[in-house]
Amino acid sequence: MEENNKACGHCGTAILGRTDKKFCSDQCRARAGHSRKLSDQGEKLIRSVNASLRHNRQVLQKASPVGKTTLRRQVLELAGFDFRYHTHLYRTKGGNTYHFCYDYGYLLLEGEKVLIVNWQQYMEK
Repeated sequence: MEENNKACGHCGTAILGRTDKKFCSDQCRARAGHSRKLSDQGEKLIRSVNASLRHNRQVLQKASPVGKTTLRRQVLELAGFDFRYHTHLYRTKGGNTYHFCYDYGYLLLEGEKVLIVNWQQYMEK
């Protein structure tokens, strides 16, 4: 068999045989397909998490367009807010932890209340 000067799409070894072959063996073709499926699943997860983050930000933005707002946690939940997803945390010197979805954040308060804040420049440090 002749070498077609191409490398296997999965393992990188030289391919023997037809010039249009992409893989050196059936095993490599199957493994490449499996890897592609795992990659597709990873991409779906990323898109899903990003969609949740965008939605969370929109909910916070609508609830607090300017400055600070305090409201019941249930208001956010009814709007479809998912407390599992946030982009980053901000810890104050006083020990409070704000969860941020991009430029809007919230602090869980006692009594099932939530304080919503906008990102401020002093939080950069």
